[in-house]
Amino acid sequence: MTDPLVASLLVGLGGSAGAVGRHAIGLRIEGRRSVVAVNALGSLALGGLFAAPVGSGATLFAAVGFCGAFTTFSSFAVETVSTAADGEGRTAARFAATNVAAALLAFLVGAAVGGGVA
Repeated sequence: MTDPLVASLLVGLGGSAGAVGRHAIGLRIEGRRSVVAVNALGSLALGGLFAAPVGSGATLFAAVGFCGAFTTFSSFAVETVSTAADGEGRTAARFAATNVAAALLAFLVGAAVGGGVA
C-alpha cells in the first residue's frame, strides 16, 4: 500500500499533467468536439490502465490523477445544458449520446488493447 502522502502527491502530479493536457486539447479543438475528444481519449487510457497489470502508484498517478483531470464531466454537462437552453434539444441529445458512446467504446478498446475486458 502506498503511503498517504505519496499517494496524494501522485494524484496531484497526475492531475496537474491531466489538466494541462485537457487545456492543450481545448486550445486545438473548440467547443463540444474537444469535450468528446478528451472524454474518449481519457476513457481509452483508463481502459488500458484498467486492464494492464500496473501497480498502485501508477494507478494513482495515471488513472486517478491524470485521467480524472483530463476528462471533463463538468464541461460535458455545461455544453449539453447550454445547447438545450439555446433551443437545440436534438443537438444536445446527440452530443450527450455521442459523448457517452464514444467514452464507453474507447474504454472497451483500451481494455482490449491492455489485455482485459472486451
